[in-house]
Amino acid sequence: MAPAKATPTGKERRAARSRSRPPEPPPGPDRAEEGPGHERAHHATFGDLTPVVGSNLRRLRMRRGLSLEKLSRQSGVSRAMLGQVELGQSAPTINVLWKISTALGVPFSALISSRSSGGVSVMRAEQAKKLTSHDGTFSSRALFPFDEPRRVEFYELRLAPRGVERADAHAPGTVENLVVSEGQVAIELGGTTHSLGPGDAIVFEADEPHAYRNTGAGEALMYLVMTYADTVG
Repeated sequence: MAPAKATPTGKERRAARSRSRPPEPPPGPDRAEEGPGHERAHHATFGDLTPVVGSNLRRLRMRRGLSLEKLSRQSGVSRAMLGQVELGQSAPTINVLWKISTALGVPFSALISSRSSGGVSVMRAEQAKKLTSHDGTFSSRALFPFDEPRRVEFYELRLAPRGVERADAHAPGTVENLVVSEGQVAIELGGTTHSLGPGDAIVFEADEPHAYRNTGAGEALMYLVMTYADTVG
């Protein structure tokens, strides 16, 4: 007769379950914790502009003799985020791009330009590359080709109902000319609020913090002409 098998103890059963359980996968980028001051990145619509932005950022930073640390201090964007952008690993939000371009003293388009040849450019609406805020309530679509930095830029802006987009001061001499196509918008500038409806336009110097606020119940549609003092490539 075969000897009776001993009944395993609770400790032995737990050890056996532990050995049979597959190992935990290492945490990926989406599970890693973000350190203090880490800016959120938006990838959904930035698409193939990511490597273009990275290349332009590195070129402009090196041309000015700036280290990542110094550019981080001047722009308020973390060194980690700047490094990821340069390597094409992260697509920054529109607000982060504004901070970088202002710190570098270049037009916004200097960061997103691919420097292709000129000629006729048709930009189909369904192929638009939009930059958005981290919460998705504000979007900006460039209505000009990404071929070279420009002194004048033309944008379509959309702001969700009750949404607010706050902008830091742009480079000295930057002027914004905005017209409301749909909705109700309030422009907050220098402690004063300017209320605009469909067809209303406003021109102001944008070298101080300002905000766009949708005061209506529907989406606001605006068109913006941005003029810089100089074009720097």
